[in-house]
Amino acid sequence: MNRFPLWLNVLVAVVLAVSVVYALPNLFGESPAVQISAVRSTMKINDAVLTKAKDTLAQANIAVDEAFLDLDSVKIRFHDTDTQLKAKDILEKGLGSDYVVAFNLLSNSPRWMGSINAKPMYLGLDLRGGVHFLLQVDMKGAITKAIDNTASQLRVALRGEETRYAGISREGVGDSAKVVVRFREDVKRAKATQVLTKDYPNLVLRSEERGEDFVLVGALTPEAVKGIRDFAVQQNLTTLRNRVNELGVAEPIVQQAGQDRIVVQLPGVQDTAKAKDILGRTASLEIRLVDIEAIPGQPKAGTEFFPNVERDGTMGQVAVKRDVVMTGDRITDARPTQDQNGEAAVSVSLDGVGGRVMLQTTRENINKPMAIIMFEKGKGEAVSVATIRGEFSTQFQITGRFTTEETTRLSLLLRAGALAAPMDIVEERTVGPSLGKENIRLGFQSMWIGFAVLSVFIIVYYSLFGVVSVVALAVNLLLLVSLLSMLQATLTLPGIAAIALTLGMAIDANVLINERIREELRNGTTPQAAIAAGYERAWSTILDSNLTSLFAGIALFLLGSGPVRGFAVVHCLGILTSMFSAVLVSRSIVNTVFGARKKLERVPIGNVDWHRKAAAV
Repeated sequence: MNRFPLWLNVLVAVVLAVSVVYALPNLFGESPAVQISAVRSTMKINDAVLTKAKDTLAQANIAVDEAFLDLDSVKIRFHDTDTQLKAKDILEKGLGSDYVVAFNLLSNSPRWMGSINAKPMYLGLDLRGGVHFLLQVDMKGAITKAIDNTASQLRVALRGEETRYAGISREGVGDSAKVVVRFREDVKRAKATQVLTKDYPNLVLRSEERGEDFVLVGALTPEAVKGIRDFAVQQNLTTLRNRVNELGVAEPIVQQAGQDRIVVQLPGVQDTAKAKDILGRTASLEIRLVDIEAIPGQPKAGTEFFPNVERDGTMGQVAVKRDVVMTGDRITDARPTQDQNGEAAVSVSLDGVGGRVMLQTTRENINKPMAIIMFEKGKGEAVSVATIRGEFSTQFQITGRFTTEETTRLSLLLRAGALAAPMDIVEERTVGPSLGKENIRLGFQSMWIGFAVLSVFIIVYYSLFGVVSVVALAVNLLLLVSLLSMLQATLTLPGIAAIALTLGMAIDANVLINERIREELRNGTTPQAAIAAGYERAWSTILDSNLTSLFAGIALFLLGSGPVRGFAVVHCLGILTSMFSAVLVSRSIVNTVFGARKKLERVPIGNVDWHRKAAAV
């Protein structure tokens, strides 16, 4: 008899049940909504914002289907698009310019599905519409800038050690950039070598003689160059994400593509000029001394008040002097670290000019507070207020009972005032919303037509076993959709093509199994033995053919980009689900229907006699 062990039947049943749950959200559709997020990354979205938004809509008699707090935003669902449009205008006026109100679409699936992370697949730009940018990070510019900053630091370091030099300059650009220090005496060069070797481990130093000058050439180590490249991409990613928030885009995509490229996808945005303008803007940082004598709410000459997020999350105010100690372009780096007591802190590095200014400022203001103000869209906010505990110049620490997450966030904010390296737009395209809907209709229409035609042919040709093959094919589609939903993958037009291809490839395994069973029956094997032999002997062929296709899909994923990688992901997942459905699911059904019959006289798998006669001829 053909019977599966109990654990295998249970495994198939559990997989099917989980797949149904995670694929269901794609059937509920979406409803119009708005998303409320903060303009500045330092502001927090909490229950107070949710309450204020609900009260604002209630005063305007706007009916709300649902309003809830979701991560760093508030989402409000409405019954129709007309209400959505009115609500957006009212919320923009009621909440003020500190918040961005964006259109959004929310799944209509029950909330309990969302609690187990059962969500529908995202739709790509070619299906929803929007703008796409591919930006190239200028790595040569990033490394050149790092060498320039290093040259400024060396000036301060050598002056601090009272080591005279004839000049410091940069030679070359990009990977070939080097810092060159000239001396009049070999003794001075030797002393400088000792100082710089100790304080600058990221520099590889070598001595040269150029005419009458004794020269010390410093080049960055390969590890330092890699760190600069990674830092440039990560800082630009952070800066771009902050800027994209200004557009009020729901579910934007800002992610790294390769070693030096960044993809920015803005669903629903049709104004390319505005998107370019926002992505090209820069924020700025200022370091100022805190006016400890000023009283909040009482204007004072020479003093300004800026909002400041307190430790408990409430918004307070800090009074700072109008005189700017230093601007953010003097900050060369900011990293989370620990102070001498093991507490979380932020380590900040300045260039040479900034170091000299900071040294003089801290010397004159020991035990006085200093604030770092970030300006975005013309509005300033204090991102850090700390007390000066001692003199420092090019490097200092910001402490204040921070958590590890807070130091990571603050270090990113300190670096997000400007791009670490220039970027060029190497690819740009716009997809209209009407074209996106047409792509969805045509893509799924072609897939369902192909599925229907294939199903009819298989059922006619293989009878009841053809029905089993169609059920396995439907299960394969169910598994694939649920996997894509679990991974929160973005479905694009190439992804729909990959689904259609997967259905065509998945039926091959069922054809191999059915033909193997027919062959065994023609050779005189009993029906039960023919079923067992058909599945077992077809398995090696199925495995070999699918592995070759899987390797091709992996190569596409590793070497391709954009739509090619999207196609490869769906293709690889489809191969895995097709092997599971064609072998385990179909055999589980066959075993359930025929496995318990001790005397099985006939297998409904089409006209085997016709095949026998054809072979005899």
